[in-house]
Amino acid sequence: MTLASSHGIILFGHGSRDPLWCKPIEAVATRIGHLQPEVQVRCAYLELSTPDLPTCASELIALGARFVRVVPMFLGTGRHAREDLPVLVEALRVQYPDVQFSVQVAMGEHPAVLDLMARLALDAADSSE
Repeated sequence: MTLASSHGIILFGHGSRDPLWCKPIEAVATRIGHLQPEVQVRCAYLELSTPDLPTCASELIALGARFVRVVPMFLGTGRHAREDLPVLVEALRVQYPDVQFSVQVAMGEHPAVLDLMARLALDAADSSE
């Protein structure tokens, strides 16, 4: 699926004091940029890391995004995805009423990701024998 330049993606993670923790999320952002260079992508964090969700949304909107997809980079829909993220996104909807915000299911609950993790676990088990 190709997204128009009026679309932006925010990869949303928890954050950490350890700067290496952000590397996998940033790697996903880089891959998105290679796959669809016309789509603006940002990494945002709930706490302990920067930038935060409002900052990334503001940047994307300044670049012309009118549709912003927030992708929770969590293995499951825990408290942060279930409680904190909806409050943050609702505040963005109020601040930017002309922009459509959507929130995807937590990355780790996507069937393709679950299948890949199962295959990687099986591959790891095969290689240890």
